[in-house]
Order: sequence, then C-alpha cells, then structure tokens
Amino acid sequence: MTPPVLLFPDAGPLITLGYADALDLLLKPRWQVQLVDMVWHELTRSTTPTSKKVRQWASDHAVTTVPTRTFAHHQQQMLAAPEGSAPKAHLGELAIQEHMNTLALADPAVTSVFLFEDHKIARASFLLPANCKKVSTRAYLQFLEQHGLLDAHQSAASVERAAINNGRNFSSLHFPLA
Repeated sequence: MTPPVLLFPDAGPLITLGYADALDLLLKPRWQVQLVDMVWHELTRSTTPTSKKVRQWASDHAVTTVPTRTFAHHQQQMLAAPEGSAPKAHLGELAIQEHMNTLALADPAVTSVFLFEDHKIARASFLLPANCKKVSTRAYLQFLEQHGLLDAHQSAASVERAAINNGRNFSSLHFPLA
C-alpha cells in the first residue's frame, strides 16, 4: 500500500484561502493535511480576519497538528525573553522543513508537499528531501484547476480574486519565475 501524500501549508496559503472562503480546496486532492505546531501558533495566537475561519475549518476536518522542536524552542524563548522580543520570522517554514526532514527518514519515505505563499521562500535555498515538494498557493490552485478539482463555478483566478476582494494582499509574483 502506498503511503498517503501529506500536505503541509504554511500560514500564508491558509490565510489566503480563508479570505477566499476556500479552505476546503486543501482537501480536494485527497491528500492528508497536517499543520505543524508553529504554523498553528502563527495562525491562532491573535485574532485576525481569518483566524476564526482557520480554527473552525481545522476542527471540522480533524486536521492533525504535528509537534516540532522549532515550536518548543520558540515557547522557551517566549518565556525567557521580554514580551515581544523573541524572534518569530520564518519559524513556521523552519518547523515545516524540520518535519519534512523527519518524514524523509521514515521507512518508507513519505511524500509531502510544502504549500507556501511568501515569494522569498520561492527564491530561498530551502533544502528539501527528494520526496518533498515545494508549491506556491497560485501553483496549487492551478494544479487543482488543471486536474478538474475545482467546482464548476470556480477557477484558480476566481479564488485569487475572491481573496483579494475580501482584503487579502495576495502575492503578485507568478511561478515559475521567468
């Protein structure tokens, strides 16, 4: 039996799909969606226009939260540092990379997809094992459209427009880069 494909969205794609009221698109390929604890913390630590939607969606679909050393370290730093001074940048991505490296060592290796939105990640030398893929939100939406996984009234562009029209500052960078 082939192990399932695991989808690990970063905070950005969850926020964008939340603005578009399209979080269920993460379930369309029938991959198992998991959130690393650091991303979950980033999404739920404060009230935002999408935090309640993401929290409800994750609860409704019993989305698994995966513990990481990255988040444990962040929690320790938050306790030790004066309020607001603990570093936060890129910790979600680091936690995802940590967990994907763990999955690469599993026997058999588990195929996983890192769903990101920040264009800086696309250009970064983000080392992922061979069984792990890095995909932008826009490319993911195009994948769904190309495979007939969007509803009849949807297109990749319509989901993007819905997010933008509802207030999301969606990346204007298109992939692949020319």
